[in-house]
Amino acid sequence: MTHFTFPAKLTAALRDRALPLLRGMTHLHWAGLFAGSLIGIGILLSLASQQAEATRAEPALATVLHDNGLTVTVPLTLPAARSVNVTPATELPWQSITIKPGDHLSSLFPRLGLSPQQLHEIMALGHVTAGLARVKPGQEIKFRTAGNQLQELLYEVDEKSLHVKRESGKFAAYLTNHAVETRVSYAAGTIKSSLFEDAQAAGLSDNHTMEMADIFGWDIDFALDLREGDSFGVVYQEQFMNGLKLRDGVILAAEFTNRGKTYRAVRYSDPEGNINYYTPDGLAMRKAFLRTPVKFSRISSRFSLARYHPILHRMRAHKGVDYAAPIGTPVKAAGAGKVTFKGVKGGYGNVVILQHGSQYSTLYGHLHKFAPGLKQGAPVQQGQTIGYVGKTGLASGPHLHYEFRVAGVHKNPLTVTMPKADPIPEKYKAGFLAEAHRLSEQIALIKNDRLALKTP
Repeated sequence: MTHFTFPAKLTAALRDRALPLLRGMTHLHWAGLFAGSLIGIGILLSLASQQAEATRAEPALATVLHDNGLTVTVPLTLPAARSVNVTPATELPWQSITIKPGDHLSSLFPRLGLSPQQLHEIMALGHVTAGLARVKPGQEIKFRTAGNQLQELLYEVDEKSLHVKRESGKFAAYLTNHAVETRVSYAAGTIKSSLFEDAQAAGLSDNHTMEMADIFGWDIDFALDLREGDSFGVVYQEQFMNGLKLRDGVILAAEFTNRGKTYRAVRYSDPEGNINYYTPDGLAMRKAFLRTPVKFSRISSRFSLARYHPILHRMRAHKGVDYAAPIGTPVKAAGAGKVTFKGVKGGYGNVVILQHGSQYSTLYGHLHKFAPGLKQGAPVQQGQTIGYVGKTGLASGPHLHYEFRVAGVHKNPLTVTMPKADPIPEKYKAGFLAEAHRLSEQIALIKNDRLALKTP
């Protein structure tokens, strides 16, 4: 016995009824049927499109065929589409890198997983990114990266800010000059323990303290002459950017009272661009010679015509001053001049002799070594390093032996009257005196205010 499913029986019945009809159809009948079929297909496609539009928000349907031959239409649940979250470049975290000795961008990029090609593209942007080739230790560069792709770079140096960012797949660079604000500040203090500690307590930076010591260094020996109760007042500049201190500016005027004697200095820049410090009367603060040519810890031996020599063990004239200092401490030329001798000279050991004009000469003995490039007959500038402290020759320990001669005669470097430098040119004196008077009044005012605050 043969079993048919319901769909099979339905197909057979339709076939038995349709065959006699098909045999009687003419060509005209077939053409009409074909045209009607085309119209029917078009109607069905239109209805299907409308149905799809109407049910777009409804669940999809699926037809399931069971073993008994029945078909059932059921809703088809599809998994929800995943949403991909892409973090915008402006929301990526910054990564800060501090430049260390030996660092350069070609070593930083691989460290961050960035390809050399990206660095090449940035440097190819021209002069705007040229500063990246000159990064220095202590400077900071900020990066924003996504995977191994650089999105942004920020490099700020002084008043300039370089911003590199990816735009439409390519790098673009923008250099911004920030406005720098110069502020004038005031400080005054009294020496209680040390110059640096008391200056810091008054609000001066170490840079400004050193500058103040340099200004008065021709008149005051800050290693030997400083006394408790000495006082100072300073008018100085500071530079700010975006409300934050960028760097120290210059000292405009200063006053220092040492052992009861007051010294005053005013900074002046003439129309020709020459900048110097002068007394309020227009005399140059800078003398022809430095009082001491080396930073020292103590004077180990003073000028004397009869001193017991620690190595020769007999009385002998000591026609100079010995400044005890560690080996390698730089020795500076006390004044501008010319090298007349460089080499070894008896008990002096390694020695340099400088000639300053026609009357003055200075000698620097027991040097550990000479400054590179120093040659006999070569000119030197005041403050130029000519050698380094040592203990060559007849020396019991590391120190600088320093001699000062006038017309060939030895003078005590600690007490000799130093020759004066040139005063301010007469044609600029009127303008200078007006500026000096204004700044001197400012210093007097802040010192008086400070004393008033201390008075109960």
